[in-house]
Amino acid sequence: MTQNTLTHPAHLDVQAALPLLRLLNPKQYTRIVLASLAVGLIASYTAVALGWLPLWGATAMVLLILAPAGALKWRDDYRRYGATIMGLSILLTAQGLHTVEHLVQWAQYNLLYWTMRQSNGLLSPANAEWVHFTWNWLVLITVVLLMLGGMRGGWMWVLLTVAIFHTIEHSYTFIRYQMILRELTAMDVLNVTAQGLPGIVGRDGWLARSEWTRGTWICTIPGLTTAVRLDVHFWWNILEMTPLILAGHFYLRGQAAAGKFE
Repeated sequence: MTQNTLTHPAHLDVQAALPLLRLLNPKQYTRIVLASLAVGLIASYTAVALGWLPLWGATAMVLLILAPAGALKWRDDYRRYGATIMGLSILLTAQGLHTVEHLVQWAQYNLLYWTMRQSNGLLSPANAEWVHFTWNWLVLITVVLLMLGGMRGGWMWVLLTVAIFHTIEHSYTFIRYQMILRELTAMDVLNVTAQGLPGIVGRDGWLARSEWTRGTWICTIPGLTTAVRLDVHFWWNILEMTPLILAGHFYLRGQAAAGKFE
């Protein structure tokens, strides 16, 4: 994308109507981003084709090659707009990439009919309980920091609520994982993984098994006690990403009206 494209009136009109696009636009770093992406894709394709790296390693390599351009863009966001908008930019990017990973997993399972174990997305080692646990706590902490930094409004409270429940879900799963892992170790069973356990919602989850909820109207809600874990976390991500986009849109629109986001 050239500088002329970035300043085309129609392009500016779209960015004025959708301030998130203006925030995520790499601006003067566009060529660096595109060059980094091209190098990363070529290098990763070559590495996979020659058998040097698995798919997840190639994906990680692309992200690492793109990281310097992202760091430069976020540094400029901080200098131009401050910490809150920079944090919003980072969270949108991170959750956007996270959404891609969930979309790939969903497609592998529901469209390609791979097994649950095979449907690990593009970064299979990241599909681990401690990663999910850490990631969701970081997202929740970031949301709280954004609110303390001035992001308010109804959609931000919706985002906070979803992030809290999503984090509770993964905290419950992580605790169960640790408990079962200790039980397996005590029985000297060391070659069995406890990954992929059901959480609070979904098939075999706490809501489906609890005496308090089993057989009640809660179990009649579509998918709440019947969806497989992969689909459960796909929808958790959609529920989190949607209010994030809406909260970011209205916050940036307000900042633009106040002359603090140009």
